Amino acid sequence: MTAHTNTLRLLPWTTPEGKPCFLSSDTGEGVLSRLADGVEAAQTSTGAEVLGGARAVLADPQVGARELRFALARVTEVLGDVLRVAESRGARLSVPYGDEDGDEGDDPRLSAEAFG
Repeated sequence: MTAHTNTLRLLPWTTPEGKPCFLSSDTGEGVLSRLADGVEAAQTSTGAEVLGGARAVLADPQVGARELRFALARVTEVLGDVLRVAESRGARLSVPYGDEDGDEGDDPRLSAEAFG
């Protein structure tokens, strides 16, 4: 079981008005958290499928403007979803290096020596 603090989690859906939805949870293990995890997984999977389709469209030298517009519209939709997933998950990560006031320390995994 992962320890969580009571923070707001950005959910992978919006209100009917397009505003973000948040969940306040101490554990991150409730029914809504599991539902959000499932939606995020589906959105990420859909993003991979759309990326494959967009690559196929771009690889076709005979593709028309209508197909390009359709592919770009789908890519735009899933990119928005995946970015919201990334934002939500990033906000829930603990910072392993640095202190709690936001002052980031040096991450030894990202040092010049780590890359040769």
